[in-house]
Amino acid sequence: MIGKIAGKLLEKNPPQILVDVGGVGYEIDVPMSTFYNLPASGEPVALVTHLVVREDAHLLFGFLTHEERTLFRQLLKISGIGARMALAVLSGLTVSELAQAVTLQETARLVRIPGIGKKTAERLLLELKGKLPVGGSSAVKVGAGETALPDAASDILNALLALGYSDREALGATKSLPAGVSVSDGIRHALKLLAKA
Repeated sequence: MIGKIAGKLLEKNPPQILVDVGGVGYEIDVPMSTFYNLPASGEPVALVTHLVVREDAHLLFGFLTHEERTLFRQLLKISGIGARMALAVLSGLTVSELAQAVTLQETARLVRIPGIGKKTAERLLLELKGKLPVGGSSAVKVGAGETALPDAASDILNALLALGYSDREALGATKSLPAGVSVSDGIRHALKLLAKA
């Protein structure tokens, strides 16, 4: 298995790039999250990779971070998700954005990605729950520099929605919760925030 490619970036034709490694040009498909952060053509580049072997082709996928590759591999394990769709997911959302969508069970965020329908989005959210490699722990980033336990954040959000708050209001309040808050304390805290708004 080819796990890493380092060489000179020759061409950039989204979503594919061409990397020269010792005189051999490797065609590598990359998600847009990686593509936007690539150096200029002619510059050195290093990517972690995943090789997909099919009957009719060997396809190489490249990522700037190990987190992107880990998520790509996690997506491939889900029934009905192929390499192209996994690449589309990573092109539509960053690893942390997808982790947040999974934590808060936000189907609408995934449906915006081309090729992802409501059923597929629901399956992704279900299959990825508790499996995303974020920050090396089971805690998931919810807001800038803050964490909440995945189930607690989801339960708090659902409680706020059940109380009649809009998605925007509930999500905003959930994002500003302190780290490691319990469900009951989180709901109380969120209601205080919403009362001030």
